[in-house]
Amino acid sequence: MAGVRRVLPRFIALILLLMPVSPARAEEPVRIGLGFGLAFLPIYICEDLKLVEKYGREAKLELRPSYQRFLSAGPLQESLANGAVDVAPFGVAPLLAAWEKSKDTPQQIVVISGLTTLPPVLLTNRAEVKTLADFRPVDRIAVPSASAPQVYLLQMQSEKVFGQHDKLRSQIVVLSHRTAVADLLAAKDSVAGYFSSAPFTEIALADGRIHKVLGANDVIDGKVSFLVLGATKAYTTTHPLMAEVVAKAMDEAARIIHDDPRRAAEIYLAHEPSATFDAAMIASDLGDLKEDFGSAVHGIAAFADFMARHGELKSPPQSWKEIVAPALSNSPNT
Repeated sequence: MAGVRRVLPRFIALILLLMPVSPARAEEPVRIGLGFGLAFLPIYICEDLKLVEKYGREAKLELRPSYQRFLSAGPLQESLANGAVDVAPFGVAPLLAAWEKSKDTPQQIVVISGLTTLPPVLLTNRAEVKTLADFRPVDRIAVPSASAPQVYLLQMQSEKVFGQHDKLRSQIVVLSHRTAVADLLAAKDSVAGYFSSAPFTEIALADGRIHKVLGANDVIDGKVSFLVLGATKAYTTTHPLMAEVVAKAMDEAARIIHDDPRRAAEIYLAHEPSATFDAAMIASDLGDLKEDFGSAVHGIAAFADFMARHGELKSPPQSWKEIVAPALSNSPNT
């Protein structure tokens, strides 16, 4: 019996040595680009609460996200095209343009998740301006970039009001949000309009001289995606679960914004400290905007039809499903 006791531990040790050992799963880097503003709140929440990692583990992936800030959309989207980041935000129109430009190549850009439908709002400092037709030829209308969603919304509304989509082309000026707000409040350089986005809309409207002319929902009937998240088809092919992971993370971030706006406001201010807003003010704004976040994509058909009509798309998608990763094909997009 004593001999058995001496042999048994060595026998067990031998068995353990012969058993296959699963190697530790390597972490997969995910490089996510983002900009500035309340539209990026879901990404801030994902970063702070490690939501991409959470849903990665559900999909049996060990993900290591990193988040890179860019000052403007152009360099951010170029970084996606050249492989410096894996995921980047787009307005619907730039996404469609990038999708067509890279069509039938591994670098074709597709949507992997919606981000927000925060509605851009056209503001004015002139009491007599009630509609787009009330702006004078000398009045300037500020937008944040030449390819911003606001530019396309202005063109769409111009087509409705004037029968000419580029009627206001010479009146559009590109200004940063902060400069546009300051110039609108000061009535500087004939800036009489500013097509804003949150939280800059609320900053401007806090001055009683500023009022709303129209919003995105007045231009397009229903919700309109302000930003979506894009990736290359090559990336979604080699990482087939990533779109589902990111979309689930964005939806949980949206639920947090909806259910706990104060917590969401504190996360936002931790990433973008403000001398203008405190957490209570941001939380109040989020209470009004709580339905405007999540993975669903809206407004694809309206933008594609407009861009095709004016020669910006030669072969527009026949369905929104053409421009999204396969994992999103059953989601409530439009």
